[in-house]
Amino acid sequence: MTYDDVHIDFTWEEWTLLDTSQKNLYIDVMLETFRNLTDIGYCWEDNTIEEHCTSSKRHERHEGRQTGEKPSVPTQCLKAFACYSHIQRHKRTHSGEKPYECNLCGKDFAHYSYLKTHKRTHTGEKPHKCNHCGKAFSRHSHLQTHERRHTGEKPYECNQCGKAFSQQSTLQMHKRTHTGEKPYECNQCGKAFSRHSHLQSHKRRHTGEKPYECYQCGKAFSHLSSLHVHKRTHTGEKPYECNQCGKAFARCSQLQIHKRTHTGEKPYECNQCGKAFSQNGSLQIHKRRHTGEKPYECNQCGKAFSHHGSLKMHKRRHTGEKPYECI
Repeated sequence: MTYDDVHIDFTWEEWTLLDTSQKNLYIDVMLETFRNLTDIGYCWEDNTIEEHCTSSKRHERHEGRQTGEKPSVPTQCLKAFACYSHIQRHKRTHSGEKPYECNLCGKDFAHYSYLKTHKRTHTGEKPHKCNHCGKAFSRHSHLQTHERRHTGEKPYECNQCGKAFSQQSTLQMHKRTHTGEKPYECNQCGKAFSRHSHLQSHKRRHTGEKPYECYQCGKAFSHLSSLHVHKRTHTGEKPYECNQCGKAFARCSQLQIHKRTHTGEKPYECNQCGKAFSQNGSLQIHKRRHTGEKPYECNQCGKAFSHHGSLKMHKRRHTGEKPYECI
């Protein structure tokens, strides 16, 4: 017996005469035929199955274009396989079955290969090594993504602005800048974010958690980026340099503020008197002239000030400190 002895093929004209139930029955019968032939030891040619399955799909798509209707969706799907075991494995995507359990943490998986990869999180095994820099990874897909840092390859392009990315996940996050989608919402204050990492950072404002600690002075921070910036106070590193005067800064934001001394830009304007400032902090201090707010209070005499600098100078009256000496 051969595949052609049991295979029934349709022309496009014949396919269009079938109703939905007949098409689904045809798919079920052919999948059962694949199973039976496999059980008796039939040797498949992968392209035979692929061509047959593709032909069925092509009929569906062509019919949809002719009628303007969406193709009917069978109870499972049109996908076919060379081995019965592959069909069984594929069916788990429909049933949700996860027969492979990690004996260390109890997590379940649909495929044995997924379990093997997962176990590396326990063992620390990283078999996939970059031949450029030697960095190792537990997954081959992670290695492929990493290698794009060396090659500069960016295969994922935004169809709205043309910007390209090395990872598909980064492209998906970028697309939210166009759609405005913010799927991650804080369950304490309702604020929404486009990235899960931004939500995690935000939540630390509520919890007060500061997981990133400086190993030199012990100061802790809620954001890793804040720790990196802080470390520059120890190293003296100032990577952001003004291209007009050469002055360097530890933070990019400090450089941006400094550049306004060259351009004269004052983007922060008082909505009461119209006075403008180059820094938002300066505007906030200025507004206290209108409101009379004095948030800085001396803990010795109770006198209050609108500027922190004014409080510091006042405290010297109590301490007798005279830090400025004539040379």
